Amino acid sequence: MEKPIVAIVGRPNVGKSTLFNKLTGKRIAIVEDTPGVTRDRIFGQVEWLDNHFTLIDTGGIEFKKDELIPSQIRKQAEIAIDMAHVIVFVADGKLGLNPHDREIASILRKTKKPIILVLNKVDGCGAKSEHFYDFYEFGFDDPLEISASGALGLGDLLDEIVKNFPKYLDTSYDEDIIKVSIVGKPNAGKSSIINRILGEERVIVSPIAGTTRDAIDTYFEEGDDKFVLIDTAGIRKKSKIYENVERYSILRAMTAIDRSDVVLIVIDATVGVTEQDTKIAGLAMEAGKCAIIVINKWDLIEKDNKTMAEYQRTTREKLPFLPYAPMIFVSALTKQRLKNVLDTVKIVNKNASLKVGTGALNDVIGEAVAMNQPPSDKGKRLKIYYATQVASKPPRFALFVNNPDLRHFSYVRYLENKIRDNFDFTGTPIKLEFRSKKD
Repeated sequence: MEKPIVAIVGRPNVGKSTLFNKLTGKRIAIVEDTPGVTRDRIFGQVEWLDNHFTLIDTGGIEFKKDELIPSQIRKQAEIAIDMAHVIVFVADGKLGLNPHDREIASILRKTKKPIILVLNKVDGCGAKSEHFYDFYEFGFDDPLEISASGALGLGDLLDEIVKNFPKYLDTSYDEDIIKVSIVGKPNAGKSSIINRILGEERVIVSPIAGTTRDAIDTYFEEGDDKFVLIDTAGIRKKSKIYENVERYSILRAMTAIDRSDVVLIVIDATVGVTEQDTKIAGLAMEAGKCAIIVINKWDLIEKDNKTMAEYQRTTREKLPFLPYAPMIFVSALTKQRLKNVLDTVKIVNKNASLKVGTGALNDVIGEAVAMNQPPSDKGKRLKIYYATQVASKPPRFALFVNNPDLRHFSYVRYLENKIRDNFDFTGTPIKLEFRSKKD
């Protein structure tokens, strides 16, 4: 199901990043008293009363002395509010109205989206602050007074945010529909792969990097199987993101991964795995999604009988955290092996739903322990009493032990490999949770 997106907007130095950090519960955004310090778009996940949403810290909408609101800044603001379902407009309640606030309010009024006006830096309680009623000129609902640094009024703010989520976000695709996101660097051939799979030009294809701006859902059926292909904008290195549009394309790709079942990580065979490819693959791994590595443009590679094996080896070395991801060599141009992509999608999606019986799982764990004893620390050895699967998509296993602190990452990996040797979890990450027996 698509998560709601909430954007925090406002002029520089009104406390947006501090508010972002408080709501996400993490110190992600840089907080400094210098206007414009937040350069990159930052996002985080928030949960409030069983409601999950993505929060964007858009950075300060900066102004120049010779122009009240430059065209590129207006464009930046419009992109932020375009992708958000709810907008939190932050102003400085201590200093009062600012001409730049009026300009931002003018843009927001045109969106017809829920706008929550927040007056930050109001530390008092009881009577309304000195400048409270001045902000009614914007025409929004009653302002909310908060102190982000003091965590005052945040509960009321979150209540208001959740109350304004669009009702259509409560709907989702049927459970039997496999949602597949296609991610990768610009110009790796993502849209071309989709078009070949669909057999028609359903997505615009262009050799110019960065053509696809939004995440585009395309539903189709193949036999009894139903799919939604989610095409995303190519993800560039931060140093190469010159357009604000592309900054938000990154977020769209990340949210596409979040709502997908299987992620196709498309790599340009003529370039190989780059640092940015590694980061993109890491997004899928961290999200706990099934992953398939798709090496595109394989028709452009000069080959001998060792080329594919060598390419696989070097790719695995550069993506060591995805040993479970199948690798497919394709050509969107010639349709080479494209049929294998959907077949593999169905396999890994099925594997993610696999449920292992407790008896069979404990037999595997018991044999693994007998072959290789758990590590010990200062004379105390880890003891595994029993294990059970507690979730799927991705599969998650709870191992009840004498002391979870005695586990070592190398032994955790050893147990994971033993589970994979006995049960087919190809394409899906699995997670082992060590819990105290009393839990």
